[in-house]
Amino acid sequence: MGWFGVRAVFAFDLGERGVLTYEERVTLWQAESADAARELAGRDAAEYARCLDGCEFTGLLQAGELPEEPGHGAEVFALMRDSALPPDKYVAAFFDTGWERRGISDGE
Repeated sequence: MGWFGVRAVFAFDLGERGVLTYEERVTLWQAESADAARELAGRDAAEYARCLDGCEFTGLLQAGELPEEPGHGAEVFALMRDSALPPDKYVAAFFDTGWERRGISDGE
């Protein structure tokens, strides 16, 4: 059995400005395979969405096996994406859009 970080994406209709708020949530699962981890996380995601007003589970589940046992500083999820964008434009396009609801570290 391995450990897997599974990312699920949720959409919230909070009735603000006619836009949806999206949440990316990474949970940790011990399972026989990535498929088994996604199955566990999918059930959890459906229950999570049911418990929150205006929340819809988008169906997106991405799993990554942890390269080591979970502990302080352990990587729990990683995703690689190819892009022709330079780093500043990539971050602006995908992460630092100005619509985030939580603070982020800029690496300094």
